Amino acid sequence: MYRTLTKIMKRFMSDKQIYKYGFNLSPMYRRSTGKVIEVSNNLHDVKIKIPISFKNRNFVGSIFGGSLFSATDPIYMIQLMNILGDNYIVWDKEATIKYKRPAKENVYTEFSFSLEEIKNIKTQIAKKGELNVTKTTHIVNKENIVIAEVIKTIYVADKTFYKEKRKLRANQK
Repeated sequence: MYRTLTKIMKRFMSDKQIYKYGFNLSPMYRRSTGKVIEVSNNLHDVKIKIPISFKNRNFVGSIFGGSLFSATDPIYMIQLMNILGDNYIVWDKEATIKYKRPAKENVYTEFSFSLEEIKNIKTQIAKKGELNVTKTTHIVNKENIVIAEVIKTIYVADKTFYKEKRKLRANQK
C-alpha cells in the first residue's frame, strides 16, 4: 500500500517531501509519537523529534522506552531503500537500544548516510551480492546529552542475488 501511494505521490511531490510527510501522516509512525522534522534533498540526512506528551509518558514521568525505540526503528531501513532504489532488497535485521538516562523532555536524533557509505554499500553488494550494514544513532535532549543509543543492522542485497538465494533455499526444503 505504501509503495503504491509513494509512486502516485512522486507525480506531485519531491522525494524529500514524500519521506517527511509520508512518515508524519502514517498511522503506524504517528503512534510512536516521533515526528520527522527535517530531511535533506538526497535523503541522506533525516532528523526526528520525540516530544514528551501524555501519549508517551510512563509511570515515572519520562518518555516510555517503547516510544523511543519505535520512533527510531523504521528510519534507517526506509531511508536506505529510497537512497538505493528498486534494484536492492533492504530489510531490518537486528536492533538494540541502550537506555542511558530517562527522557524527561523532548528528545531528538539524526540518521545519516554519507556519499562514501552509499558508494561502499553498492561496491560491496556488487562483489558479494549481500551485506549487513550496522548504523548507530544517539537519542539526545536539547543539550545534546545522550538519552539512549540505538544500533541497527540492516540487510541489503542485490535484488537478483536475493531472488536466486530464495529459490535455492526453497529447493533445498
